[in-house]
Amino acid sequence: MSFKLDSNLIEDFIINGFVRIDDAFSVQIAVEVQRILWKDLPCNKSDPETWKEPVIRLGMYSQKPFVDSVNNPELHSIFDQLIGKEMWVPCRNVGTFPIRFPSPKEPNDTGKHVDAGFPGEDPTNYLAWRINVQSKGRALLMLVLYSDVTEWDAPTIIYKGSHIDVARILYPAGKAGKSFLELADTLTTIPEREKVMATGRAGTIYLCHPFMVHAAQAHRGKTPKFMAQPPLLLKEELNISNPEAGFTPVEKAIHLALE
Repeated sequence: MSFKLDSNLIEDFIINGFVRIDDAFSVQIAVEVQRILWKDLPCNKSDPETWKEPVIRLGMYSQKPFVDSVNNPELHSIFDQLIGKEMWVPCRNVGTFPIRFPSPKEPNDTGKHVDAGFPGEDPTNYLAWRINVQSKGRALLMLVLYSDVTEWDAPTIIYKGSHIDVARILYPAGKAGKSFLELADTLTTIPEREKVMATGRAGTIYLCHPFMVHAAQAHRGKTPKFMAQPPLLLKEELNISNPEAGFTPVEKAIHLALE
């Protein structure tokens, strides 16, 4: 991949809240990631009769193909463009995998939400983790496709421009922010936004503003979907109030929302 965001794509990111990067990593890496994950799944790759559940979650993975998929000079250059140099921490794992299977059962995790950035009083309770308007702990949400994903293969739903609404909700809550559940409960009040399906070939990454509202959906295709959604971590909280320091695209989006 040889890719750098031009001014139009950066403006799209600020306004719409995401940018799609095709061929962010090789098909060979995606194949190796799938090989490792299938070994840990309680079902048989070649026997769809064993695919009993609509979604199976596997733990964090830090083997080389996982780390390589979200770390290369081109991606790092794009992170610098969106977040600023020395402002982010390279991924050393890709988080948990919600692997989605074709199933007549409805998954129980399809609600609209924003991923949290820092722990609440109980760090082991993810539903109580928090999000604040400075996006403490989280620079980007990344949707990383390790299998080909069509509109039938449970693509993540991205609500275009919803990061603007979320910034406005979070601002009155100050540094304490809101918990994952508190924020999720308020998302029914935001304006209706255009739905974008996070489809693409294996090797595609959607780089999303950390406040992006998104949701899972049921799988109506034929082959399992392999995707991770790791955070890109922030070294410090974002600057949203000091224009003299200059705003990065992630910060500009929040500043725009609060004008």
